[in-house]
Amino acid sequence: MIRDTAFEAALIEAIGRGLPLVPRPYAEIAASLDRSEQEVIDGIGRIMMRGDLKRFGVVVRHRKLGYRANGMVVWNIPDSRVDKLGCCISRYPFVTLCYQRPRRPPAWPYNLFSMIHGRDRDAVIDQVAQIVRQQSLQDIEHEVLFSPRCFKQRGAAYRRGNHFEPAATGYASTDA
Repeated sequence: MIRDTAFEAALIEAIGRGLPLVPRPYAEIAASLDRSEQEVIDGIGRIMMRGDLKRFGVVVRHRKLGYRANGMVVWNIPDSRVDKLGCCISRYPFVTLCYQRPRRPPAWPYNLFSMIHGRDRDAVIDQVAQIVRQQSLQDIEHEVLFSPRCFKQRGAAYRRGNHFEPAATGYASTDA
C-alpha cells in the first residue's frame, strides 16, 4: 500500500473541516488539493483501513431541524439479551444512537444507551413507550434522561504527530 503522507495529512485536514454541501463533495475537496476525485476517495479508504481515521460520519444539528427534545434512554438489559435488543432498538427510525456500556453498580445498573430526538418531550416519551410495547420490555428497568441544555456539536479534530491523533476537544454549552 502506497502511503502519501503529505497528501493524506492535507486530506485529513480538509475532511476535518467538514464535507462541502454540494452534490459531489469529494470532487470539490479533490479540486482544492489538486487531485482527482478518485484519489480522494481512495485516500480516505487507505486512512480508514490503517485505523488513522476510525469513523466518518455526519454531525446532525437536530435543533435546527425542529427537534427540541433529546432523551438518552438508559436500559438495564440482561447481558444475555443486550446484543439482540440493542440491534432491535437501533433499527427504529427515531433512534439516532444505540450502544452498550459497562454497568457501574451499585448506582448505575444500565448497560444499553439509546438517543431519541423528538419535537418535544411528549414525542420522545411516546417513542420510548412504542419500543417498550413492541419489544416486550415492560419488565426492563429504564429511564429517559433529558438534556437541560445543548452542547456545541462538531466532528473530531486531529493534530499532526508521528501519526494523526485526536486533539483535545471542548464543549461549549448553549441555551436549550
